[in-house]
This record gives sequence, structure tokens and C-alpha cells, in this order.
Amino acid sequence: MTPADGADITRLLNRAALGDAEAEEKAWSAVYDEVRHIAKRELARRGGGTLSTTGLIHEVYVKLNAPSLVSVENRRHFFGLACRAMRQVLVDRARHRKAEKRGGGLAPLTLEPDAAVSSERDARLLDLDDALTELGRINPRLVRVVECRFFGGLTFEETAEALGISHRTAEREWARARTHLYRLLQPEA
Repeated sequence: MTPADGADITRLLNRAALGDAEAEEKAWSAVYDEVRHIAKRELARRGGGTLSTTGLIHEVYVKLNAPSLVSVENRRHFFGLACRAMRQVLVDRARHRKAEKRGGGLAPLTLEPDAAVSSERDARLLDLDDALTELGRINPRLVRVVECRFFGGLTFEETAEALGISHRTAEREWARARTHLYRLLQPEA
């Protein structure tokens, strides 16, 4: 995407934040392919389970269009928010599956091998979310880097662009975040 395209998207996002429905539609059309690519990469990496790429995009869309959402500053800010929304959607789904596992008001089902793997993955995702919440108290930017890299599946270059930092800073912050998360997730280590 060229800088001019980025400036056009920023203008559309700003107009959409002011309630311009046509600008909102054009903005989503302009970023849809990139958001779809990010979602597809993320679900492929995680084994999306019952969540499809389109389903994830639609849930991200709903989160990003919440009335309480602050206005989007520009294209890079939008993609940072999209990665955060993907984190929230995936964590919410893991919590929901965990609640169902504990009964959720339904009759118990026989466990199948895939269910055990999914349950373990959900538990790890929820532990990671708790660790990210703790890390956010120490350094919120490290959390944003993790959201972009881990939940958004962005490259260092894409992460740097989304957060408005240099490529090298994105690499350093990723290393710092991983160190902190390792300590938070492995307290006995």
C-alpha cells in the first residue's frame, strides 16, 4: 500500500468516526483484504477450530464499531486496534469454551482427542491473557507489540508500522515482552 493510500484510508477512517456511513463502508472495503489476511494467518497458526476467517473478521468489525470506541487516528492505529480486537475475540471464545467445559448448563459430552487439545490451547490462551494484563501494568507498549505479533500475526515491519515505531524497536520490544511473559507464565523458572 502506498503512503497516499494510507492517507486516503486515514481520511476515510476519520470521516467514519464522525458518523459518515459512506466513508465507513469505503474504509472497510479499503482495509478488508489486509484484515482478512491477518485473520487467516492467525487462524491457520492457531488451528481456528469452529471460527472461520470471515467469522473472526465480522467479530473484529463489531468490536471496532462499538459506540464506546475512541476515534481511529490513522491507518496504523486502525491495524493496532484490529490486532487488539482479535486478541479480545479469541480470548472471549476461549473463556466461553472453558465455561462450556465446566458444564455451561449442558449435559456432559464424551471427550474426543481434539477436544482435549482445544481445551489445553484455551487454557494456555487464557493464561497468556492474564499475563498480558499484568504486563500491561508494567509496560503497555509491550502488550501492543504482542497483540500485533502474536494475535495479529504481523511481521516486525508491519508491527512497527502499526505502532509507529522503528523496525529495530519492534524487535527489541518483542524480545523484552517475551522475557517478561516467560517470567509471568513460568514463575518457578
